[in-house]
Amino acid sequence: MSKILIIRLSAIGDVAMTIPVVYSVAAANPKDSFTVLTQTFLMPLFINRPPNVNVMGVNTKTTEKSFFGLLRYALMLRMYKFDMVLDLHNVIRSRIVDFIFRLYFKKVFIIDKCRRERKGLVALPPKEIHPLRPVVKRYADVFRLAGFRFEDTFVSLYEGNKTVNVFAEEKKGAWLGIAPFAKHKEKIYPVQKMEKVVEALSVQDGVTIFLFGGRGEEEKILNGWEEKFENTASVVGRYSLDMELSLMSNLDVMLSMDSANMHLASLAGAKVISVWGATHPYAGFYGYNQREDLTVQVDLPCRPCSVYGNKPCHRGDRACMNNISPEQIVSKINSYLKEI
Repeated sequence: MSKILIIRLSAIGDVAMTIPVVYSVAAANPKDSFTVLTQTFLMPLFINRPPNVNVMGVNTKTTEKSFFGLLRYALMLRMYKFDMVLDLHNVIRSRIVDFIFRLYFKKVFIIDKCRRERKGLVALPPKEIHPLRPVVKRYADVFRLAGFRFEDTFVSLYEGNKTVNVFAEEKKGAWLGIAPFAKHKEKIYPVQKMEKVVEALSVQDGVTIFLFGGRGEEEKILNGWEEKFENTASVVGRYSLDMELSLMSNLDVMLSMDSANMHLASLAGAKVISVWGATHPYAGFYGYNQREDLTVQVDLPCRPCSVYGNKPCHRGDRACMNNISPEQIVSKINSYLKEI
């Protein structure tokens, strides 16, 4: 039996994408023990996990923010007697942990983040783009390199487990989730246009809309839509993360940006219609097990201009988002709802 430390500290979507791989590997290697090291606030993502999967929290914004704080934490990890480290992050913080374990002659396997290929993908035009190896598959590559059996057996966080309807009433008609925000503004469909999408869907027979987002300004906007439109409810700040995931598992479809909610809905087993602007599915961050035809995007010679959406539009007009009409999004959703 081997004890393996798996490192993926952030961000929410990237940590979420480790789950299908970790759970699948754990199922295929039941005699080994796997411990995921991530931010403490992300630990609740790992629900319904296999018995040989554990989760440890680290706080790189507080107690482990400094170099010496993280170094002390890495030295503390030795007491757990891990046999090897699988670094699925490959950043300075994770490499500090890698270094400590190498000092004690432990094997360390590190993900290839394909940085050169990503740089070419987001170069200024003229360029030809092609799909890079998906992140989930690159996670799996690390486990294979370390000698573990891997077969993608993950279906959802709720496969074989009971989900909970967080609403008292019985589900009727189609339940549609909408997550209109993302960490970076270049990945966000214009709020005024998204409001038109919500309005158009809210008046359709048999459709109930649930709005997902963060606290603060996002919450204010979503609460406003809840008051303005029928059959529309914001869930921001009203439920715990596990309850939001359970609600997502009951959705017929989720409309999302290239954001954490796309990945959370994917983990919950929901189908996601995703809207893409500055970023592109070709970078490898598409939702787990999502259909390629459920994207909404426009082809422009400058796309993608950013891997993570954290760079300003060099054109200045955000055409990648502004050229998508609300009617296109509504049509995509309705076409999918007719299939199910």
